[in-house]
Amino acid sequence: MAALTGKLTKKLVENLGPGRHGDGNGLYLVVDPSGARRWIVRVVIKGQKNKKGAPLRTDFGLGGADIITLPQARDRALEYRRMAKQGLNPRFNAQREIPTFEEIAQQVHIDRMPTWKNAKHGRQWINTLRDYAFPKIGRMPVDSIDQPEILMCLSPIWTEKHETARRLAQRLKIVLDVAKSKGLRSGENPVTAIKDAGVLPKVVKKPKHHKAMRWQDIPTFYADLSGRNAMAAKALMFTCLTGSRTGEVLGMRWAELDFQARLWTCPAERMKTGDDHRVPLTDEMLEIIEPLRAMESEFVFEGQKRHKPLSNMAMLMLLRRMSVEGVTVHGFRSTFRDWASEVSNVPREVAEMSLSHKIGSDVERAYARSDLLDKRRTLMGRWSLFVARGARKVAKID
Repeated sequence: MAALTGKLTKKLVENLGPGRHGDGNGLYLVVDPSGARRWIVRVVIKGQKNKKGAPLRTDFGLGGADIITLPQARDRALEYRRMAKQGLNPRFNAQREIPTFEEIAQQVHIDRMPTWKNAKHGRQWINTLRDYAFPKIGRMPVDSIDQPEILMCLSPIWTEKHETARRLAQRLKIVLDVAKSKGLRSGENPVTAIKDAGVLPKVVKKPKHHKAMRWQDIPTFYADLSGRNAMAAKALMFTCLTGSRTGEVLGMRWAELDFQARLWTCPAERMKTGDDHRVPLTDEMLEIIEPLRAMESEFVFEGQKRHKPLSNMAMLMLLRRMSVEGVTVHGFRSTFRDWASEVSNVPREVAEMSLSHKIGSDVERAYARSDLLDKRRTLMGRWSLFVARGARKVAKID
């Protein structure tokens, strides 16, 4: 059979701007302002009238252009026109190939890759669906999923793993919303319906705090660390002094350091806030990192493999080897914050910005653009002197 032809081409389908673009014979490519592309076909159903008594002219969705190719859209449009000429409503008679939930979810994941904060977040997004949704509804046509199927995914983990379940619900909703925008579903999103109806029990989230060391104990702990030669010990010393997060410290590269300005600028991609964060370097911090330049590694705290950083678990495992119970690496941020509140007597904004926390509302931050670097430099200098005083006493004795 000869291939069907029309006004559109594959290149036009991929590049046409927002609007409705005709291919001929009732087939249209609809491009939304967001860039989403879908096919519709307009037919007149023989013998059927609308409310005004005129011939029944109806638009039918054929699917998204990222899933349905131009030749496939033409074939389906032809099928719909044939049914309409026979007096059959395509809405009730067409045989459509509906993709499965997993197929749509995988496509959504691919489409959103450029928007992930980092590769880890992208993997977490699809892995949540892989673990809790695909085994139950992954092979189901996306238009057949309703509230019972969503509850089948959420109910088993709603109370025991509530945070995971909450994220799963968000991702299920996104996939089904995308499917609807492509003409593959209709009606209300079942995730929204379940939420609005209060079908699942209310779970009171209990805050989990990282276990932290008392600020009074850190000089003695730091002195113990300073006597160890392991790279993990040096990284943990630097973490204690800067109050930085594990990933920020372990991912630190030499190019981020300005020794003349005594400044470390951690780039936005490694920051939880998504903004660059400047950390003033004190004498004690420089004593840790300057000798490491001789290694000529890409990373300041190199791991077992050349030009690779320490493992994320390296500092935690060191704490366990030191028999330091009830303390996490992240908890040293709380240790610093407690000291800043009880001893330093600095304004709250200075202490919070030292931990790269966002202060105030979006409007307040829009006007208060200073990162208070000079005030933070003074605060971090005092903190470094306090933390390292135990190590200095040990050095004098030796």
